[in-house]
Amino acid sequence: MILQRRSRWTTATLGKRGERAAAQYLSRHGLRIIGRNLETTAGEADLLCEDRASGAMVLVEVKSRRREDSARSRDEPERQITPAKRQRLLGITRALRRANAWQDRPMRIDVIAIDFCPGSRRPVIRHHINAVPDRR
Repeated sequence: MILQRRSRWTTATLGKRGERAAAQYLSRHGLRIIGRNLETTAGEADLLCEDRASGAMVLVEVKSRRREDSARSRDEPERQITPAKRQRLLGITRALRRANAWQDRPMRIDVIAIDFCPGSRRPVIRHHINAVPDRR
């Protein structure tokens, strides 16, 4: 009988590690972290940042997956951004605009996709800038 080793990675642990890795990545790439896990009337924002170059406020949705191999597949984390999720993210940006009087401030929604691969010390991070455009 072969016993499989249980993973220490729970969904919550994976999410926290992903958000931490995303925040570090974004900080290194010119964004200032304003808040984490922000609750709004429309839902929760994983990260809220300010793009130092443009002054835009950036809502960041973080999607993380643990991969058994490093090959990319149709199960990429960013594919989990469904049309319903896009609408929810747009609602969160509208709620943040209203709550903070940011009507005249540029805003965008980015997606950070993270693959944690066993045996690798560093996750694979993909940053999709303006991944959910507001077409209003």
